[in-house]
Amino acid sequence: MKVLVVGNGGREHALAWKLLQSPKIEQVVCVPGNGGTATMQGCQNLPLAVDDFEGISKFAVENDISLVVVGPEVPLAKGITDYLQTKGLKVFGPVQAGAQIEASKAWAKALMQEAGVPTAKAAVFTEATAAKNYIRTEGAPIVVKADGLAAGKGVIVAQTVAQAETAIDDILQGQFGSAGNSVVIEECLLGQEVSVLAITDGITIRPLLPAQDHKRIGEGDTGENTGGMGAYAPTPIATPELMERVQTEVLERTITALRNRGIDYRGVLYAGLMVAANGDFKVLEFNCRFGDPETQVVLSLLETPLEDLILACIHQRLGEMPPLDWKKGSAATVVAASGGYPGDYDKGKVITGLEAAKLAGAIVFHAGTKLNADAQIVTDGGRVLNITGLGENFQQAIAKAYTGIKEIQFSGMYYRRDIGHRVLNQES
Repeated sequence: MKVLVVGNGGREHALAWKLLQSPKIEQVVCVPGNGGTATMQGCQNLPLAVDDFEGISKFAVENDISLVVVGPEVPLAKGITDYLQTKGLKVFGPVQAGAQIEASKAWAKALMQEAGVPTAKAAVFTEATAAKNYIRTEGAPIVVKADGLAAGKGVIVAQTVAQAETAIDDILQGQFGSAGNSVVIEECLLGQEVSVLAITDGITIRPLLPAQDHKRIGEGDTGENTGGMGAYAPTPIATPELMERVQTEVLERTITALRNRGIDYRGVLYAGLMVAANGDFKVLEFNCRFGDPETQVVLSLLETPLEDLILACIHQRLGEMPPLDWKKGSAATVVAASGGYPGDYDKGKVITGLEAAKLAGAIVFHAGTKLNADAQIVTDGGRVLNITGLGENFQQAIAKAYTGIKEIQFSGMYYRRDIGHRVLNQES
């Protein structure tokens, strides 16, 4: 079968890589793809925009594409699944109504409250004066979020009331475009974040291995929020007991609430949790797609064929699937970023050492790269590469990732040197 993957990041490279491990998959087409997918055997890039629904559907129909897997949230929020389904295509990713769970934090918060999902206290505002009055009443620290999609950067953890008021002005005055038409203000939760990516056919929902991301740009989890600077799985903080509670109190309640609203949600439901020191948790947010860079570590450990899981969701037969099969051990990924990220950065820097990193035992997933006219891999984004290691334990997996990243060079390259610091402290 032929599969089309929508997107151009590290998540999409990992999806294509995993799908091509199956003898059932003869070809993967990535739209638009990146330098890694352009040079991977069995994969080709198609230079279309992720929201060119007509162009994607025309290619898929004319080239006998059996399955479309949508990576990013933006095309899902714009209704790519709904559109392609009208053309008779099988699509993995929720319909536009379901994608609201990520596209609007206010909508998701209302759904969680309706479903009885544990989550932070919150209020929604469209006007700055009312929002600031609420903050002065609640005090700081407090979290200020742009309601809509802001590429993972529309969340400000304000340590003072003044910082929160500035964040409100920035959001409502357009720093994040239309994503800031309204603002969500939440209580500040303390603890460790855990990413639970689950797959669902709208009735049955199954979690994948829990992962932990590193969202801050600086070591010691300092500095600005990013799309993610590294991840590892399975995170030990998500104990079997906690995952049982997540299954019943979060995943199943949410799918039921969606179904009660008449939404047939098939795809990935990703719950971002905050786990407190006492082991209790609350949901910070939901995403309607695979996480990035969590997907790179989770899929590296998955043994069950990915297309079997996807097709079971599409055909609403997930409940008939046997338990998922996983590699033993751990996986970790380190993000190599362009200098200046998450702010302004240059593109077009030649990347060297990719093959040496692979020879050192790392898996190299491309994110912000492209293949230029001179057949060179060059930088083309903020997060450039995801260097991934597998091992019998976290120490081995993290060491393999760092051994690999030391082989790679490009002008301005930056990466955190403390990915996995929490689990390494536990193992030592």
